[in-house]
Amino acid sequence: MQRLMCKGKIHRATVTEAELDYVGSITIDCKLMKEANIKPYEMVQIANIRNAARWKTYAIPAPEGSNRICLNGPPANLFSPDDLVIILSQGLMTDEEIEHLKPKVVFVDENNEITSVEEHDLHWPEGVEL
Repeated sequence: MQRLMCKGKIHRATVTEAELDYVGSITIDCKLMKEANIKPYEMVQIANIRNAARWKTYAIPAPEGSNRICLNGPPANLFSPDDLVIILSQGLMTDEEIEHLKPKVVFVDENNEITSVEEHDLHWPEGVEL
């Protein structure tokens, strides 16, 4: 069996652009992509904190240091510049692969500059047994 797991996320990034007349995707500063373990053309889910809209599309790297977060194509109707978003990177994994999973959370400031990166161990809350 495989499970859909969160393997990384960019937390509270600021949308810098929304380009309706584009074929689709999300453009993300490649430094953020690398830190969140997102590969070029990998499918990601974007959640808009302002209006709760969610969209799945593929990630395209922007030049490092550009700080770009641009929703391209149809999601430009749901996401606007200055919206805060959460970008989730997911993967299908076996239980064996999950044992070695350490999801990364990339925290950014209002300019999409990395402020910190956390790597999480998977564990049950204290006192919970399988």
